[in-house]
Amino acid sequence: MEGKCREMLKVFPAFWTFVRVAGVEPTNNAAERALRPVVLYRKGCFGTHSEKGSRFVERMFTVALTLRQQKRDVLEYLTQACTRATKGLKPMSLLPGHAHKVAA
Repeated sequence: MEGKCREMLKVFPAFWTFVRVAGVEPTNNAAERALRPVVLYRKGCFGTHSEKGSRFVERMFTVALTLRQQKRDVLEYLTQACTRATKGLKPMSLLPGHAHKVAA
């Protein structure tokens, strides 16, 4: 217990970042809400059966949730990504404000 307390005291100032820095929320609610679709997926399908399957699901959720946060059309992006892949081209960027730029 003493060791844990010492560790907490080392990072204690970080507990109050939300007071010092504008825009930092005092809770992790946004992160929890963002993970909810992934948790529900895993609960409903019992996960994946291979490393490749796991990587595919991780990447698809990353793409879909990122695009939704940016109010971009997920199906349109995936359609373009597949079309570009069949032509040997890189997909469009997922970075905010880079909707029409090719990924690096």
